[in-house]
Order: sequence, then C-alpha cells, then structure tokens
Amino acid sequence: MGDDRRLAAVVGLAQGMAAAQSAREAWRAAAVGGCLALGGSFAALSVWERELGRLRVLVNVGRRAEDEEEFPEDESYPVHQFAEITEFLHERWAGGGEPDAWVETAEGPAAGRPGYVHQRVAALRRRGRGCCVVAPIVLHGRAWGELYVARPVGERVFERADADFATVLASVVAAGIAQSERLEEVKRLAYTDALTGLANRRAVDSALDEAVERHRREGVAVSLVVCDLNGLKQVNDTHGHAVGDRLLERFGSVLSLCGAMLPGALAARLGGDEFCLLAVGPPVDAVVKAAEELCHRAAELELGDGVACGVASTEGPVGPVRSARRLFRLADAAQYRAKADRAAGPVVAGREGPGDPVVRLADEPSREEDGERRRFRGRHSP
Repeated sequence: MGDDRRLAAVVGLAQGMAAAQSAREAWRAAAVGGCLALGGSFAALSVWERELGRLRVLVNVGRRAEDEEEFPEDESYPVHQFAEITEFLHERWAGGGEPDAWVETAEGPAAGRPGYVHQRVAALRRRGRGCCVVAPIVLHGRAWGELYVARPVGERVFERADADFATVLASVVAAGIAQSERLEEVKRLAYTDALTGLANRRAVDSALDEAVERHRREGVAVSLVVCDLNGLKQVNDTHGHAVGDRLLERFGSVLSLCGAMLPGALAARLGGDEFCLLAVGPPVDAVVKAAEELCHRAAELELGDGVACGVASTEGPVGPVRSARRLFRLADAAQYRAKADRAAGPVVAGREGPGDPVVRLADEPSREEDGERRRFRGRHSP
C-alpha cells in the first residue's frame, strides 16, 4: 500500500470513530478501519480487563468463523495465554521503548514448554487464517487492549512494514477510544442525577417514550411508580439541607433496592423530593409488590415521614395507554391520591373500578386537574 493510500486509510479510520454515536459504534469503526487499512479479511478489537485477568473481545468484523459473533457476549481469554500484553510489552515500555505491533503466522514455532503451541498460532490454524498482525492499544499510558487483523491462508503474509503501520493505526484507535469514553461520560452525566446517582428526569422521559412505543407495537406491559418523599422540607428546615440531602441519598438507595425486585427496572429521581420506578415486562402485581416494599422501607427510615406512592400500568383497568404522557399522569394522580389520604401503601390507578377518581383526575383537562389535586389534599389539610 502506498503512502497516499495509507494516509487516506488513517484519515478514514479516524473519521469513522469520530462519527460514532456510541462505544459500540466506535469499536466497530476501529475494527473495520483497521481491517481495511491493513488489507485483512478479519479484524477484532479486544480490551484487557485487569481485574479479571482476561482479554475480552469487544467486536469481530469481516470474515468471521462460526464461533465468532460480531458483538460477543462472553468471548474472552486468560491473559496468561497472551503473555506479550503483560510481560513483553511491559518490559519494552519500562525500558523506554514503544509498544510496537508484531506479526504471527499459522506456521509459527511452538513457544514455551515442549508441546505448547502459542494460542494465537493455534487460533490461526483452527480458523483457517494464515497470519495476523497484533497492535497493542495504549490509553493514558497503560495497555488498554489490542487491534488484531488477520488474512486467510494463501494470501500474502504480513511484513514488518505492515506491523509498523499497525502501530500507527493503534495510536489513532486509542485517540478515538479516548474521545468515545469522554462522550459516554458526558451522556452518562446528562442522564444521571448528581446527588443520588440514579437516572434523572431526562432519562425517564426517553425510556418511557421507548417503553410505551414497545407496548403499542408488541403489547409488552409497562408500569410506572411515582413517589413523593414525605417530610423533606421539615428535615431541611430542622436539620439543614446537608441532612436533607442525606435523606434523599438514603431513599435513593432504598428505591434502587426495591427496583431490583423488577428485572431491568429503571430507578430515577425526577427532581426535588419526587422519584419513580419504570418497569417494562414484569406483571403489574409484581410492580405493586415492589411499591409496597418501598413504602414499608421508607416508613422505617430514621428521618422523613415515609413516602406517597402511586402506581399505573398498561395492564391495569385504566383504558388504552397510547402515550407516555397518559401513563405518567395516571401514576402521578395516584401518587397525589396517596399523599392526600396519607396512605401507608401504594395507590394503584384503576383499582376502584368504573369512575375511579385517580383515572378521572389523570384524564381531566389540566386546568381542572389542579383543583382536583387540591381537593385530594384538602381532606387532611388543617
């Protein structure tokens, strides 16, 4: 490959990673770009999970073998099978050298104890590949993982110049991964409540829209628990906002714990003293049970005055739920009813049969809604 073509390949790889909207897209762009740039038939991007001592494959592209998935769930290998990432490369770096790429072939010699064949060589033979080039990826001064590109048996074997070029590509991939990680962190912060670490209102709005669309398309059950933490203002006024923040954090932990009773549930803080659980799939009875546990645990908190919980579900007798807004209004109205009645457990929209006041409140025009909410609260107002 000429210098101009290699430069174009580097630029193409960088642009592909820069355009990625998620970590997965960035991984795939790195592997595809590396494969094209080096003229390979297959490429993989792997990360070194230090805490597990394993090299985990993130993505496989190109001509895959039967046992290779594009985004494998659990394809990983003990790092000791690839000693160069922990030993050879470390020694090179410690001595001031650069983490250069290298070439291996299916005809490579056995290494280590007698009868032992290097794992990469064995994999090449098993999958009908003739050679590969392995380029370590270094991020923040540490080995992050590797870019692996292979060619089939019968094609030209990679040369030293290819390995040198792969080293350059790996540095471009490292820069792209760093950018992707920064973007993922920005997205995480944008959808996370800073105080509790739970999801925030923006995350709930997005997830609820998707969930209701799935309900309309597939009939999957969608349930929402909206809850209001009682007594927060009194805690703030009596003990200070730092103590109030601790109460919010503690309740956030309780919400997360109860949400774990519902596989895949999203626990979130909507703002102030309002929280919610969004469950997609579990039956409404399981959601109500989780809400009951939440009310029980909240009542046992050292500070505050328990929680008012409202539950609404597409499985409940509330009529068609065609929008996220209606499901939220149902759960919100149930929460207001629970607060007005000082209910010890959750109020479930639709449970009172035809004419259920919660469903009626949720479906009334907004101007009337405020009056109805005041009527609910007024039952126990001084």
